Amino acid sequence: MRDPQTSGRPLSEQERHPAVADTDINKILVNGASIALAKLRRAKTFDARLYYYAEIGVYLEVSLSEGAGITDETREELEKLHKLATHFHMQKSKNFKLER
Repeated sequence: MRDPQTSGRPLSEQERHPAVADTDINKILVNGASIALAKLRRAKTFDARLYYYAEIGVYLEVSLSEGAGITDETREELEKLHKLATHFHMQKSKNFKLER
């Protein structure tokens, strides 16, 4: 990709994607897990809840990657979201078994 403002020279990777930074992966992980938790809470079936619970687990596991620019604050936030999801999913599963 060439920039017309810089006399046609090729753009560097950072110039092409100025919004991409180390903190973006942190936002993506936390926002993705937050969305999955919201969907988990709205899910009507066990299978749907299990899917979203697993999705949150994946975000947490990805946060354990070294050298990816993932901060400790992100890991802590994902652990909190995963804990909330665990309690919610287990309570819903328990309530479902009691209804039978």
